[in-house]
Amino acid sequence: MSLVFLSSFPTVVRGIRVQCGLMARVNMISSSRCQSQRSHMMLPCSVLVEMVIMAGTVMLAYYFEYTDTFTVNVQGFFCYEGAYRKPYPGPEDRSAVPPVLLYSLTAGVPVLVIIVGETAVFCLQLATKDFENQEKTILTGDCCYINPLVRRTIRFLGIYAFGLFATDIFVNAGQVVTGNLAPHFLALCKPNYTALGCKQYTQFISSVHACTGNPDLIMKARKTFPSKEAALSIYAAMYLAMYITNTVKARGTRLAKPVLCLGLMCLAFLTGINRVAEYRNHWSDVIAGFIIGISIAVFLVVCVVNNFRGRQPEHEHSHLDNLAQMPTISIPRVESPLEKNHITAFAEVT
Repeated sequence: MSLVFLSSFPTVVRGIRVQCGLMARVNMISSSRCQSQRSHMMLPCSVLVEMVIMAGTVMLAYYFEYTDTFTVNVQGFFCYEGAYRKPYPGPEDRSAVPPVLLYSLTAGVPVLVIIVGETAVFCLQLATKDFENQEKTILTGDCCYINPLVRRTIRFLGIYAFGLFATDIFVNAGQVVTGNLAPHFLALCKPNYTALGCKQYTQFISSVHACTGNPDLIMKARKTFPSKEAALSIYAAMYLAMYITNTVKARGTRLAKPVLCLGLMCLAFLTGINRVAEYRNHWSDVIAGFIIGISIAVFLVVCVVNNFRGRQPEHEHSHLDNLAQMPTISIPRVESPLEKNHITAFAEVT
């Protein structure tokens, strides 16, 4: 009886291992169902949070730009100060880079480039299906499938729009806090030096009512640091340059990509130089605007959109984690008497 039991012991061990494997598979299926249920709940919550953040950013930019909610700091000046005695260049519409042109380019060109680029990348990778398998469950989970082209385009354009409004907020906050005067400030201020008692160039004037010119133009002349035009132009150029560099992988573009990216950067720098040449901003205003725009663009591209690269599929990581957590049973090997007799007989024959 014992010999029969020992001879059937390996079969029992294999049966236990099969049952353990089935139990592990059942646990994996149940965990995947739980993850699918969680994805149903996480998707609306994440979308709602992002919409609230975006709406708050837009509203804050609106209050900075079109309301008097935030009071501009009134900065004084010295009598006959040469840094602020440049001639008035006229309204912004007469500039070589008017606001309408600048805002149209910063809003339209990135949208066009990203849509065309994502469409081209999607068409090239659709044949191998690598793009679809890699991006299918990143944001929406297994419950809802959204076309990778639509998802990537919305993500990249949404981050760009958020950075555009964030740049505007940073610039407006700096202008309100500093109240730095424009190079043509005295031409608009039109101070009465006799009434102010300006007898020496070193006399400092800090009175709010020192100016006799147009109050609206004077208020605009107090908001120059940092330069908004420089910040927005360099932000758009840097974001597009990094997008083109990290997305376009076709052969024969080793020189085309640098030329296109440097061309965008050159246009942004020319915009800043034009602001200085027309006496609308100081060099410090333009440099500060460049720093803000570049910093925001680099931060969003590197830390938020991961250099425009696709992420690793989540189901592969979860599968590896489930395999690592799979329960195992360690059973010592028991030698069967039948195997022992067979080995002894074989030894005697040899």
